Amino acid sequence: MAQDSVDLSCDYQFWMQKLSVWDQASTLETQQDTCVHLARFQEFLRKMYEALKEMDSNTIFERFPTIDQLLAKACWNPFILAYDESQKILIWCLCCLINKEPQNSRQSKLNSWVQGLGYAPIDYYPGLLKNMVLSLASELRENHLNGFNTQRRKKISLPMSAVVCLWLRHLPSLEKAMLHLLEKLISSERNCLRRIECFIKDSSLPQAACHPAIFRVVDEMFRCALLETDGAPEIIATIQVFTQCFLEALEKENKQLRFALKTYFPYTSPSLAMVLLQDPQDVPRGRWLQTLKHISELLREAVEDQTHGSRGGPLESWFLFIHFGGWAEMVAEQLLRSAAEPPAALLWLLAFYYSPRDGRQQRAQTTVQVKAVLGHLLAMSRSSSLSVRDLQTAAGQDTDTDPRAPAQQLIRRLLLHFVLWAPGGHTIARDVITLLAHTAEITHEIIGFLDQTLYRWDRLGIESPRSGKLARELLKELRTQV
Repeated sequence: MAQDSVDLSCDYQFWMQKLSVWDQASTLETQQDTCVHLARFQEFLRKMYEALKEMDSNTIFERFPTIDQLLAKACWNPFILAYDESQKILIWCLCCLINKEPQNSRQSKLNSWVQGLGYAPIDYYPGLLKNMVLSLASELRENHLNGFNTQRRKKISLPMSAVVCLWLRHLPSLEKAMLHLLEKLISSERNCLRRIECFIKDSSLPQAACHPAIFRVVDEMFRCALLETDGAPEIIATIQVFTQCFLEALEKENKQLRFALKTYFPYTSPSLAMVLLQDPQDVPRGRWLQTLKHISELLREAVEDQTHGSRGGPLESWFLFIHFGGWAEMVAEQLLRSAAEPPAALLWLLAFYYSPRDGRQQRAQTTVQVKAVLGHLLAMSRSSSLSVRDLQTAAGQDTDTDPRAPAQQLIRRLLLHFVLWAPGGHTIARDVITLLAHTAEITHEIIGFLDQTLYRWDRLGIESPRSGKLARELLKELRTQV
């Protein structure tokens, strides 16, 4: 028994160090290391539970003073939570820490944190079973009265608290819900954000994602979809709509964050997350440019300042940024609507948004290229007459450059913004789109841009009547062509 105690203490120190390393960086190496050690970590958790259940909470903290930190780090790790067995043993261990009569603020805070995880008492399962039986009985009764018609079946309705508890306890059911949502999005009409928003809200996933463990699993699946599709615009738009629905659910549930921001976005600085979490609707329009500059400064520091080490890295910062479409999609528009010299911070932000894998030198070259194009477009916006040929030359679209290159996608976005906002742009809008949309892929890209722009304008209330009318007409015309 004494030897078991010594072994457990040694193991405890080893795993505390491991969890700290995994928590400090999200690289391929640390992820692989987590997966390699997962079976051993589960065995350690089993041994820990066997020891904890024999002690009262005071004895536990005397023996393992940082046990709450160890379990918290494990709860924040999506690779550990991805296995039912890990979740189950973690809950067993956490429940051992609850003190029915807390004697200090630490114990009270721990009680609140564990209970805040959303795990219901022991009567959860009978209650859930009763709810399911009643729902089935109601469905069968209606089918009996109306005739068994599969087209009119009512799905089983569970309260949100039960859904959250189910998904926390049984990861495959959460994964299935997420895969079902992705299948619906793939099989539905492309580039229709209103429909995507309806699908997302009907899935109950944004509401359930208010619990950090569920948010992390859902977000990780979005990350995989993004990487598998090499950053497809449709996936980016879906992530942005989901994040918007999630933030609305979070605000509705509680005006103040019940969990720290770190639990939702563990690999970024809290200051950057706090700025991005601001809804542009809640920021005066006169401060949008200033806010975007601040976002750019924080992102650039995270991406290019080597003193931060490998924590997160450029792709992690980019993945965070694309969640917040209200800001991410606003940069090009703000640059084209500003009469002043294009701010270097916004040029960098635009280059980073479209080419997150570029190094510092490549991004600097893209910035120079974009600045030159912007200069030509701003000069042309003051011209009394515009021609497609002039616009094509100014944007460098008469070269043989690969149209799929990120820099070319960025320039196309600038041209599209230009024809929607420039006084003379409306007269040549259709000719410009005919020039650009020479493949089905680019046509879908332009449709997505128009749909996303109208969706964002509607939310922010920034649409001008003429620009909105033109965008809707172009969107309708292009959708008939695909």
